[in-house]
Amino acid sequence: MRFHQLLSLIKKEPVFSSGFLQAGNSDKAAIARQLSRWKKEGRIVQLRRGLYMLGPDQQSRHPHLFAIANRLRAGSYISLHSALAFYSLIPEHVPVITSVFAGRPGLLDTPAGSFQFRHLHPRLLFGYEHTDLGNGENAFIARPEKALLDLIHLTPGADNLDYLHELRLQNLELFDLNRLKEYAGLGHLKKWLRAAALVETIIMRG
Repeated sequence: MRFHQLLSLIKKEPVFSSGFLQAGNSDKAAIARQLSRWKKEGRIVQLRRGLYMLGPDQQSRHPHLFAIANRLRAGSYISLHSALAFYSLIPEHVPVITSVFAGRPGLLDTPAGSFQFRHLHPRLLFGYEHTDLGNGENAFIARPEKALLDLIHLTPGADNLDYLHELRLQNLELFDLNRLKEYAGLGHLKKWLRAAALVETIIMRG
């Protein structure tokens, strides 16, 4: 395989797998050797075993970190501080992209950035949607209400007013209170219900 063939195959995909290139190819070892060669030349960058993106000099634009996060761990979606910052619901820049999924938690430091994956029980993996990131990229991102509930769920003692004030929540009109209460009920967790009631109090106070 020549490099222009690789570009034709992956097209606008921000991240590609060795398995995708090897599918239907009888000489998988040759593909692996070529990937290793392109990696040494800086034409591609390895994010983790079997997952790559184009090198900086080959990119027409840098892939969105949310799209990369989704590919690093199948079944994950962007949540917690990362999603809240995406919606401009908190003022801080969030350098580590945080996702939730049903697998083993961990931090991945890659050439593209740092990615944190937190564990959630499978029954709590809802309330996210496939979101347009622009430039033809998409990612699964928690809705604002679920991002906040995920954060509270994974932060000890977070279901109190002091913690919510520390978050410095802003643009509160973006929260859908009915959806927040619906999600809190679906979780069947007292912590979520308490948090939803506190958020409603903050929003009603303005």
